[in-house]
Amino acid sequence: MREAWVFAVAVVALGALCLLLNRYYETHYGRLSPSMRQQVRGAVAVAVGVAVVVGGSLLLRSRAAWSLDLPVNATAVTFAALMLISYALGVGLKAHHVVIWGTLLVAGALPVWDGADPSNIGLVLAGVAVMLSGVFDHRLFVQTFGSPKRLAH
Repeated sequence: MREAWVFAVAVVALGALCLLLNRYYETHYGRLSPSMRQQVRGAVAVAVGVAVVVGGSLLLRSRAAWSLDLPVNATAVTFAALMLISYALGVGLKAHHVVIWGTLLVAGALPVWDGADPSNIGLVLAGVAVMLSGVFDHRLFVQTFGSPKRLAH
């Protein structure tokens, strides 16, 4: 029962952090709405992403008779593929996306994940990749649009 409270507190804390970050960006950079073309590309990315994650996970790690049941980390592989596809269809792949998500894809595809279900390790690796990608995306964002201090003047 204690774990449920810890999880709930973590969700609330992360939600509050997201609200603060959103307020910071909106205050310093404003808000943009995606064009209809960008919204369609986003919808396509979501549809492809769901197919990749669900289909890839079932194909790679399911115990079903028709699955490949390979010694790979399906979570890491499918999440990396999803992110590469979504960046390619969305804002465009940058070098750091290819390096970060390509590394996760290769690490997950290495045939070393035999034995216990590696899904939790895949989630941790994906979380680290999300953080790294976020840092580099923010850096690119500031390089493109300028720092808040420069915009204030």
